[in-house]
Amino acid sequence: MTKAAQVPSFPDARPVPNAAPTERLGRIVAVTGGHAVILLDPNDGVYANTQRGPEIGTLLKAETQNSIALALVSALSAPMPSQGSNEREMRIVEVEFIGELPKGPDGLPRPFRRGVSNYPSLGDAVYRANRTELAMAYACDIESSVRVGHIQQDPGIPAMIKVDDMLGKHFSVLGTTGTGKSCTVALILRRILEKNPQAHILLLDMHREYAQSFQGMAEVVTPDNMSLPFWLLNFDEAVEILIGNQPNRDTDVEILRDMIPMAKARYLTNQRRGEKPTMSRRESGIETNNIGVDTPIPFRTSDLIGVVEEHIGKLDLRGELAPYKRLKAKLESISRDPRYAFMFGSLTVQDNMAAILSRIFRIPVNGKPIAIIELGGLPSEIINVVVSVLARMAFDFGVWSAGRVPITFVCEEAHRYVPNDKTTGFEPTKRAISKIAKEGRKYGVSLCIVTQRPAELDPTILSQCNTIFSLRLTNERDQDILKAGISDTAASLLDFMPTMGTGEAITFGEGVALPTRIKFDMLPENELPRSNTASFTKNWAKDLPDDSFLHEIVSRWRAQTYNPDSSNYAAEIAQGEVAPSHAQPAIPTASPAAGFGAAPAPAPSRLSQQQPWTSQPAPAPVERPTLRRQPAASPPPAPASGQGSVAQQNLASLLKQFRS
Repeated sequence: MTKAAQVPSFPDARPVPNAAPTERLGRIVAVTGGHAVILLDPNDGVYANTQRGPEIGTLLKAETQNSIALALVSALSAPMPSQGSNEREMRIVEVEFIGELPKGPDGLPRPFRRGVSNYPSLGDAVYRANRTELAMAYACDIESSVRVGHIQQDPGIPAMIKVDDMLGKHFSVLGTTGTGKSCTVALILRRILEKNPQAHILLLDMHREYAQSFQGMAEVVTPDNMSLPFWLLNFDEAVEILIGNQPNRDTDVEILRDMIPMAKARYLTNQRRGEKPTMSRRESGIETNNIGVDTPIPFRTSDLIGVVEEHIGKLDLRGELAPYKRLKAKLESISRDPRYAFMFGSLTVQDNMAAILSRIFRIPVNGKPIAIIELGGLPSEIINVVVSVLARMAFDFGVWSAGRVPITFVCEEAHRYVPNDKTTGFEPTKRAISKIAKEGRKYGVSLCIVTQRPAELDPTILSQCNTIFSLRLTNERDQDILKAGISDTAASLLDFMPTMGTGEAITFGEGVALPTRIKFDMLPENELPRSNTASFTKNWAKDLPDDSFLHEIVSRWRAQTYNPDSSNYAAEIAQGEVAPSHAQPAIPTASPAAGFGAAPAPAPSRLSQQQPWTSQPAPAPVERPTLRRQPAASPPPAPASGQGSVAQQNLASLLKQFRS
């Protein structure tokens, strides 16, 4: 028996009542292609209410000469219902064949294979599949698969996912809000990381809820310690920030297209004139006339403003000055805005692209195989740009590394970035994520799409997900979108979607052995995402003692900064006076010197350590100091010799190839 065919033992397996290997249910009365109709035996225990009959999704078997054909129940009916309890009635079960267990020379079943080579005939007996056959049908290669729960038909049979098959061709987690979607994502990623501690996962966290699920194994990038230099943006992303959708924008766009290469050339010229070099000799030797608008070369915002001012000085006509003045005013205002400090706040420019890649793609891993990018707290108008940059860098990194470092890009609330409506969303973000969905597999970049509204998601993206975990979906449009892309074998399972409980899912695709309904394992409380629903009655039962709470909110609101340790706000949350879901910080100011490759963020505050659904004693109130901006973090230290330095050198060589 091959490794892939090994049937795992299940120490927690429990006997299933009335599930004997010879339990006959009925006989086949019709066969049409991959479908069959079974007439239940009149003396079946179902009529005497001694046992439950087959349900939709139950796995049945029919023996042929050379194999055991396996089929899923897709429909149940009673064409002529009885009028009394003592009357026998005709009961029909419709099934869809999914595969078979071939028989060996000794007559014993061999590993499961999809498709049916020998169909049963009319009159052949049909049985309920026993535990051994269930285990063989749902078995996966133990070394390359992980457990995420158990199948609904038998709690003793684990639900396994094949990591390579699932990540190799993208996957998605769908479900209405409140169905356990965040817990499912955390569970799947944790199980993968526990078996693959040297993985490279990038998770976009819109609501700042996943840091608690990956304590000790995640590099958490928050607005406090984030730095995404402006020069890393491509032209479309820069246009979105500096120009937007203002009327008559074509002139402004063309001016910016000319100004950016000039600013980059000015920076390179200053490098050659003796400024402290931050680029390698080969990179600083790039010809200035070969610089394109999208070439990832550092430049200062002040250089760009200087180039614009020079052109203003050369122009006399009032109409010609207007677009230049608009661009200069936007650059100056956005440079002073504390919300954009993570992008424009640095007074000095360093070529820290390798350090940025090192941190977000976890190279080297250093015990933290997942990077969580907390987008909550960033200006809403710039979140799409940040996602575009990260998705584009993930794909480009895969291209220029030739797929040597596989990366999984997890996109939470995906319908916000790749909406079905072509008039909404940010086009460069759509392009970047679509590129990963269509071509990322070739370069070792996999995509995980998480959304509560499949109908609002670009259908091209969802069609590229070859493994789907669908939790409860109550919207009819969402159900129709999913049914349109599923095979007939699992279509009947989707009828359960509106009624499934929290933590249950229909899963199908290449990442699982068979389409099935599963129940996910429960994570410990200290590993659950911070996504619990606020208790209105509990919080409304108490009143805040004074209006100091409101004054503090106004102060943070105006300062656009938030430090949970500067007040007793966390204590109020612990006491139940404020719902944790309301505790999202305003918009913290980033440290200009800190980057994605900077030293780890400071220790989490009491608020970030708060565990959901647990009661904790409230810390003693502390005096509220004046809110102030966080001090700038020190630049990242140089990597020590060894694995870290080798990884940094490899990244630097990739950057040289990309820029040249």
